[in-house]
Amino acid sequence: MTKLKTAAAASPLIALAVCAFAIFLMSVMDAAMKGLVIAIGVYNTILWRSVVVTMAAGGAWSLLRPAAPRAAALKLHALRAVVIGITLISFFWGLAKLPLAEAIALSFIAPLIALFFAALLLGERVRKQAIWGSLAGMGGVVIIMAGQFGHSTYTSDALAGTAAVLFSTVFYAFNLVLMRRQALIAPPLEISFFQNLILVIILASGAPWVAVAPSSDLWLPIAGVAALSFGGNLMMNWAYARAEAQYLIPMEYTAFVWAIGLGWFLFGEVVSWTTLAGAGLIIAGCLVAARTNPKLAEPIEATV
Repeated sequence: MTKLKTAAAASPLIALAVCAFAIFLMSVMDAAMKGLVIAIGVYNTILWRSVVVTMAAGGAWSLLRPAAPRAAALKLHALRAVVIGITLISFFWGLAKLPLAEAIALSFIAPLIALFFAALLLGERVRKQAIWGSLAGMGGVVIIMAGQFGHSTYTSDALAGTAAVLFSTVFYAFNLVLMRRQALIAPPLEISFFQNLILVIILASGAPWVAVAPSSDLWLPIAGVAALSFGGNLMMNWAYARAEAQYLIPMEYTAFVWAIGLGWFLFGEVVSWTTLAGAGLIIAGCLVAARTNPKLAEPIEATV
């Protein structure tokens, strides 16, 4: 135990670098997911990505020869699979209709909402920092939306996309609270395998009507987004095991920088000053709130 703590404390800079690289990988995944959603729709993108992740996680989990999960754990895996399914569908549907940086900026309010879910469901006390942080975050959302309405090329799709992303953040915030409960009763590979398996089963119920087999040229991108998600999560978990959460949390917001670059390079998106200002206010609010409960300040893709 002593050696483990010493090793964890001895490599904060390495943990910081690994965390930053994991965020980069998941930012690339978000951009690739946007392209896939535009190509084959949000349902098929999430269905086939989940199938690939389930196969990979199931193979890794079975190699450990684990015991069967308990009934309580299975119920929690199922509940979180439903919540994650709603989060993914609404987020990536909205992402296809918004600039990448704008969608990522809006998603940053999830940790703020999670603080209030923790108070409601876990009995945690909401402190003044969380309230001020939430007000700042909501102000950032208002600025971003005001920029949409004031833009000459404003469309109803932008409003629908914004609503979808904000809707997804509410469910993701609930997901953060579930994640804390899940981690106490099940190992990471079990969680990844069963919640993805359950998600595939749920999505497959609509397959006879809406599922479409991807063309051969799309299987590599689908496998790529699954690998990016899986690898990013492993690296994030490794980093958080070796450095304090409050030390790593500021790195989470580098996703916004990557989103600006990837959105411009891949989709020709230009970020408005209102998006920059709103994102800055949201990030500031998250950092203030994180001083109250830093372990809840997780990025969206870190747990999917």
